[in-house]
Amino acid sequence: MTLSIGDRAPDFDVTSSDGRKLKLGDFLHKKNVVLYFYPRDFTLVCTRETCGFRDMYDDLASKDTEVIGVSFDDDKSHEAFRKEHNVPFALVTDTKHGLSEKYEATNAVMRLLNRPSRVTYVIDKAGRIAGVFKAEVSAHTHIDGVRSCLATLTGKNP
Repeated sequence: MTLSIGDRAPDFDVTSSDGRKLKLGDFLHKKNVVLYFYPRDFTLVCTRETCGFRDMYDDLASKDTEVIGVSFDDDKSHEAFRKEHNVPFALVTDTKHGLSEKYEATNAVMRLLNRPSRVTYVIDKAGRIAGVFKAEVSAHTHIDGVRSCLATLTGKNP
């Protein structure tokens, strides 16, 4: 099954590297969610992408939107990455690949490298997928896609 715009987003119940419990159900009817999967902490494109979301986080939060980053890196790596780059949102460790598989953030090559694919989902307040962005080497595709998608959802330019 391929996840597409309009589909119900798969449920998740995870714990971020800083100990926060995150459940999709807790955001329903309250916040949009930007759920982005990235290959690895401290790599060039992943850092650009994460810092791009960081730089627009206050604006996203003011539009009832939460950001959650997911990779296979462990909590220690995530916390070092968050601290070094002043990341205000949750980073989730997906070492068993369950969340990445639910959200189709895997492919054969990346599985061999033990990394998720770079894919970003915008989930609206109703729990439906409002945007899907895939580009392994372009952080801007994800950042600009989220900005555009949320402008459509909220009627405001982020």
